[in-house]
Amino acid sequence: MMSVLVIGKDSQLAQCIMDCEKNFPEIDFSYKDSKELDITDEKSVKKIFEDYTFNYCINCAAYTNVDKAETEPLRAKTVNTIGAQNIARACKVNGSILIHISTDFVFDGEKKTPYIEEDYTNPINVYGKTKRDGELEIEKTLEKYFIIRTSWLYSQKGSNFLKTILRIAKERKEISVVNDQFGSPTYALDLAHLTLKIISSKSNNYGTYHYSNLGKISWYDFALEISKTWKLDLKINPIKAKDYITHAVRPSYSVLDSSKAQKSFNIKAIKWNESLQKCFLNYN
Repeated sequence: MMSVLVIGKDSQLAQCIMDCEKNFPEIDFSYKDSKELDITDEKSVKKIFEDYTFNYCINCAAYTNVDKAETEPLRAKTVNTIGAQNIARACKVNGSILIHISTDFVFDGEKKTPYIEEDYTNPINVYGKTKRDGELEIEKTLEKYFIIRTSWLYSQKGSNFLKTILRIAKERKEISVVNDQFGSPTYALDLAHLTLKIISSKSNNYGTYHYSNLGKISWYDFALEISKTWKLDLKINPIKAKDYITHAVRPSYSVLDSSKAQKSFNIKAIKWNESLQKCFLNYN
């Protein structure tokens, strides 16, 4: 039986991995939250790898508050960069294969066609920079790793855009949503299935991959479809990014090309609206 450590127990991806467990009886899962395992503490990370043997480590832990990262850059760096470095070093010493979750925000959004793995990275906010620096630490430390960049992650778990829209619909009747930032929503359960398929297939196609659901839409489009699917009584108004003030600048375009992952791991591409329907059926 394979042993897998999942770091970031409270994240929506880790929660979705838990939902998939029953489909992978050959895997023994161990989940740790930040209280049980502080990835910013090198000694803490070393100890858990010394105490237990893990074939794989899935790092779902991250500092993900994009706006707050602008005012807490050291905290974001400590988690996203130094934390990734600590995990990578422990994996190297103990022979564990690392699966690390990264982000579309490593790109600047200047491209007008979907980003491939070889495209030049140029993050334009603190969050994106710390995540890219974390990738670099992993690439420098390990030979056996999978870095999976994803985008606009949502599910019925954790905190995300979907749950924000559903909460707002209970509080008021109208909202404005940015209509000139484009990306690909990704259902976290789909990403969980991909992650576990990599492990169960014992793939040795190591490297960096992009994975998102198919399609290019704006946040406004996404909000409209959520409202339609959940039959919300909510008026949604389009607004330009320049008129919606935030601490962090965001890429205007961060659509990911997932074809490399599809070929390498023999997975089927899923359209974003199909996955949203699946999420709706799973929602509780």
